[in-house]
Amino acid sequence: MPNPRLSVVVTRRLPEVVETRLTELFDVTLRDEDTPLSRDDIAEAMRRADVLVPTITDEIDASMMAQAGSRLKLIANYGAGVDHIDVQSARQRGILVSNTPGVVTEDTADMVMALMLAVTRQIAQGLAEMQADAWRGWSPMSHLGTRIGGKRLGILGMGRIGQAVARRAAAFGMQVHYHNRRRLRPEVEDALEATYWESLDQMVARMDVISVNCPHTPSTFHLMNARRLKLMKPSAVIINTSRGEVIDENALTRGLRAGEIAGAGLDVFEHGHQINPRLRDLPNVVLLPHMGSATLEGRIEMGEKVILNIKTFADGHRPPDQVLPGML
Repeated sequence: MPNPRLSVVVTRRLPEVVETRLTELFDVTLRDEDTPLSRDDIAEAMRRADVLVPTITDEIDASMMAQAGSRLKLIANYGAGVDHIDVQSARQRGILVSNTPGVVTEDTADMVMALMLAVTRQIAQGLAEMQADAWRGWSPMSHLGTRIGGKRLGILGMGRIGQAVARRAAAFGMQVHYHNRRRLRPEVEDALEATYWESLDQMVARMDVISVNCPHTPSTFHLMNARRLKLMKPSAVIINTSRGEVIDENALTRGLRAGEIAGAGLDVFEHGHQINPRLRDLPNVVLLPHMGSATLEGRIEMGEKVILNIKTFADGHRPPDQVLPGML
């Protein structure tokens, strides 16, 4: 007798090709609306499903995990980051957690460069002027930005995305520097032509651009705090496509307003979509709605990884992208 198909609940709308394939393979419950589920709805899903497919908008903490039913055996996260999931509590209940690493690397690195150029070349200001029909012709002193070629880029977090940013920055003629919890192997460092800084303070004080590419963990919360932000040169800019919690958003806002930091390009925010209104009003800031990984190709690849993790689990094997407590 064939094994019954796994019951899978998906918490958000996914690309049609991914939803179709999930339906072919599993007994899947999909969403009609692209809105976050309530905590009660997620808890109900965890009580009746074999597999839950959440996204970063779903907070699955210890109290939620305690409501999981005996059927739930896998949380196949749609996304690389799992700081919204209490992996330790899941492990204690015998629930595996998987993610989708590596998929967003190139897309996010592209967005780092896009934000870097948008901030340093005043693209947002120029766009706003054109949309307001306020442009009155070319002037040699209007919209003067700064070039990024020859500038020092300090990458905070030299994992997959940080290294992809380094390769792009080198193509733009930037000098690549980095701080990481572990120094790269010499051959990798040489290939990237990257200079390692053991002291984050010393690196931050000497860079023209800071790119935040590290995950959010207890040790990286407010890693760029008020004291460290004050070390930045007044002409420097900061880019964040990683996690908003890594930067003290209030301190950043004060520094930008005071002219202590030249500009910022942010795709993520400390409190999710609740953005400091004083930050939104600043002309030297480019804000994006968490678009760093938003390509159709990337979203489909992410779904394919979710399906592979579930299918491997259904076949009685460990999901290839299983997450263990403390591994991220």
